[in-house]
Amino acid sequence: MLAAEIIKKKRNGHALTEDEIQFVITEYTKGSLPDYQMSALLMAIYFKGMDNVETLSLTKAMLHSGITVDTSSLAGFKVDKHSTGGVGDKTSLILGPVVAGCGIYVPMISGRGLGHTGGTLDKLESIPGFNTQQSLENFIKITREIGTCFIGQTKDICPADKKIYALRDVTATVESYPLICASIMSKKIAEGVDGLVLDVKYGSGAFMKTAEQAEELALKLMAIGQGYGKKVVSVISSMDQPLGRFAGNAWEVFECLEIMKNVRNPLYDETRELSLQLSAQMIHLSGKTNSIQEAYKLAEDCLVSGRAFEIFSKMCELQSGKLNDLKFSSQKIELKADESGYLTHFNVEQIGVAGILLRAGRRQTSDIIHPTSGIEFHKKINSPVAKGDVIYTLHGDEAELFKDAKEYLQQSFRVTPSKISNHQLIKKVLT
Repeated sequence: MLAAEIIKKKRNGHALTEDEIQFVITEYTKGSLPDYQMSALLMAIYFKGMDNVETLSLTKAMLHSGITVDTSSLAGFKVDKHSTGGVGDKTSLILGPVVAGCGIYVPMISGRGLGHTGGTLDKLESIPGFNTQQSLENFIKITREIGTCFIGQTKDICPADKKIYALRDVTATVESYPLICASIMSKKIAEGVDGLVLDVKYGSGAFMKTAEQAEELALKLMAIGQGYGKKVVSVISSMDQPLGRFAGNAWEVFECLEIMKNVRNPLYDETRELSLQLSAQMIHLSGKTNSIQEAYKLAEDCLVSGRAFEIFSKMCELQSGKLNDLKFSSQKIELKADESGYLTHFNVEQIGVAGILLRAGRRQTSDIIHPTSGIEFHKKINSPVAKGDVIYTLHGDEAELFKDAKEYLQQSFRVTPSKISNHQLIKKVLT
């Protein structure tokens, strides 16, 4: 087969065969297919799409490009959660320990930032010493001991996805249903979990801009998971405003620690609530409870009792992280409102781009993230705003990065004379 002919076939809008998809994935994984040809194919898929059969073939090829994790030694139900990404989306750091504290295994193979959205691995690696590159043996061992463990993809797990994931980030091919589905589900099936809760985002800060698009993606993801015999639930949640108080790696860890220590702050409320709602879905999926309400109560009890914080602290210790050495930036500037009214709109994607300009995210795969950079949010949708009120605080160690980020942020919110209809965090749950 010739890669150029396969690229041309997809460019012209034709469906690829399973053998053709297997060929390009195998060759790219081996290094025989160059980045420029895979980039061309990704762009063709972005514009021409893939049908359900092609998407399943792509998932299968990526899954079998490496090994699957043997979790048979973990007796009992194993569940994970995946988010399609957003700004300030940090729930994994809370729900992993919460669900583990309820007696359910949560083995999590996580990713890095993609486009304007943050990544769980980048957040955890802002904790000095935290090692996300554990062997699979250690991954299982830590999960068995405390109920959860966070690692990145090893070179043996879905290596095709690892290469393609990084390439999509820098070739503007992130927002594609088949590419998203194959990437997510190949990793999650390889993980060896029994159940999966999907947090599918919509809104100005999500890859899917409308709730209808998010639901379409959720159904495609669920169909793949169910086809592999997994229990799958999708939560359709809003990313029309940044989640919580902070975006930026060390700052997001700080927010999660505050929540797990039961520090109450209105700016933490959405992070706390979404974490508990997702935890409840994970617990209920395991069969441990008869209702979501009962599962939510278990999750909240685990959080309030401090059990989740204990598990997170122990996980950091087992993965060489030094929580007490968490560092924050030395410089900051404030961005203030120049009119009064109510804050009624965020352009969350612009906020995410501002985070990249502060080096809290990556413009290209080789970029080094500044773990202490970030953005603090002082207002939420429908918050009253007086002229001169602080809307954002920009944090970082290099003041010269503030100027460009501030220009983006100045255009990223709108103040109007009256409120809008209430912002809805969770739109729908698909079971």
